[in-house]
Amino acid sequence: METEPIFKKMNQDMNKSIDHVTHEFSTLHTGKANPSMVENITVDVYGSSMKLRDVAAITTPDARTIQIQPWDKSTAQPIEKALIDARLGITPIVNGELIRMPMPELSGERREELCKMAQGFAENSRIGIRASRKEAMDALKVAQKDGLPEDDFKRSEKEVQKITDDSVNKINRALSSKEEDLRTV
Repeated sequence: METEPIFKKMNQDMNKSIDHVTHEFSTLHTGKANPSMVENITVDVYGSSMKLRDVAAITTPDARTIQIQPWDKSTAQPIEKALIDARLGITPIVNGELIRMPMPELSGERREELCKMAQGFAENSRIGIRASRKEAMDALKVAQKDGLPEDDFKRSEKEVQKITDDSVNKINRALSSKEEDLRTV
């Protein structure tokens, strides 16, 4: 009985959880302008919903400003509405065909709120990691019933736990880094 496919699937699932949480962290703004904060906002243009990154150029001319330049001037109004509806806590300023979003200074209270959000994202990812671990363990138990030797089962069980611990540690390190970033004034 081969355990490789079990480990391959578990590693893929755990890496997805880690990638997802790091992407979630990138959407929490720390007072520094970052295009990823707005690129996935949905804009209603041309009779359908499109991602902001698909209808405009998003740049950061300086550390505290996001600049959005619609490719079609007629989409400036729907983009402004989508930015307001997204409730980012940043008021868009429309200047002709350019939309600027100056980053406000974060209050201590807001920084703590963002840290709590980051902790929630991290916990959801840890839950995903544990679900991947359980899935792998269940698959190993099935493999054991199908003839996987006891020694291989025990070794695989330890390996699953080690990979799980490593994945959770990656999430915890990313969370610590993000919290430090959020709390740095």
